[in-house]
Amino acid sequence: MEIKLVVESIVRELVKTMQTEAVKPPKLLYIFCDSTAQEAYLDHFILLQKNGIEHDILFLDGETSAWLGKHKIESGAPGKIILADEYAPAPIEVPMDYAGIVIPEIDLDNAGRVALGMKGTVKSEIIFSALVLGKFVLVGDDASGLKRTDRRTLQALGLPKSYQNLFEYYKKEMQMYGVDFAPVKQLAEVAVRKCAASKGGQEEGSLVSVVTTGLSEDATETILTFEGKLVSAEWVKQQPQINRTARLTLAKGTILSPLAKDMLREKGIAVQFKDEG
Repeated sequence: MEIKLVVESIVRELVKTMQTEAVKPPKLLYIFCDSTAQEAYLDHFILLQKNGIEHDILFLDGETSAWLGKHKIESGAPGKIILADEYAPAPIEVPMDYAGIVIPEIDLDNAGRVALGMKGTVKSEIIFSALVLGKFVLVGDDASGLKRTDRRTLQALGLPKSYQNLFEYYKKEMQMYGVDFAPVKQLAEVAVRKCAASKGGQEEGSLVSVVTTGLSEDATETILTFEGKLVSAEWVKQQPQINRTARLTLAKGTILSPLAKDMLREKGIAVQFKDEG
């Protein structure tokens, strides 16, 4: 009898472990120019953690090499090695382990390579691979277009007008290929929404904007604007700002499910369509 109980206990533990392993949280890869650049993004990582999203950080070490953890990655340009050590993946393999790629700052050179379908740098190869695999790529929209090293060397903060126009053109081309852009401060929020959308909590093609108002950090009100086809109860549950939301504004023609409507009413959230006064 005791053996039977022991076996049953072991089986229960194994089943529980298998279930836990089967549901893996989404993981994002943040790519930074160097090891000091990530220090300004602590709030991003806190927001990801609160929403059950893991992240790794890849530190670029130059034009074509990078550090992911303790392993060095080198791009596969002609005549160059692909792996710098036996455990490092090639850049084109990196996106396979992530739900999405977040690049807070991109420069003119890498934007041009992506826009022209060229590889040869770690960033361009990872972006190419992620888009081919159907993973989202999220890039900071307010980057200067100059690499951090170039800014330090040239003592310049941005590109001249002619190069800036070219940079904006490249960014539009990147968007055509599927790269998304967002203000740097909102990258984590957008990434959370994209991870939620990939799990079916939000309609594809929907857009949520957040406006926070208040006299202090302890007394703030959030206004959510949803532009999509359906607001479901699952979507309401997945919004990190929902408990301090004052009003939800919906696009004309958006369907609000009855259960979602009840949940919003219970939370005291007013619902308004854009065509209403």
